[in-house]
Amino acid sequence: MQIEWSKIAPVLVSIGIIIGVAILRNYSKTIAAVAAVMPINIPLALWILAAGDSDSPSALADITVTMTWNLLPTVLFLIVVMLLLRAGWTLLPAIVAGYVAWAVALGLLTLIRGWIGG
Repeated sequence: MQIEWSKIAPVLVSIGIIIGVAILRNYSKTIAAVAAVMPINIPLALWILAAGDSDSPSALADITVTMTWNLLPTVLFLIVVMLLLRAGWTLLPAIVAGYVAWAVALGLLTLIRGWIGG
């Protein structure tokens, strides 16, 4: 059995990034925050997709359009969590509420994009 490094490498890189953020937070919360929101998952996802059947540039470009739209609910997630934490909520309920806002926004965005054909 041969190891397919093109499929395993992105997972190893992701694990390395998570460990890196955990280490960085001990030295600088600002650097850890920057590392946490770096565009890492997007290139990793594209790398995994390119290693599969979606390796044509036009197919990957179509995927990046969808990824771009789907950033909007993710930004909403972060805003909701931030506002709730500032309002005194504890972390877990704030994250759950953020995910609820994210899911609702993603559902609405999907419906709207379906209606307008985008």
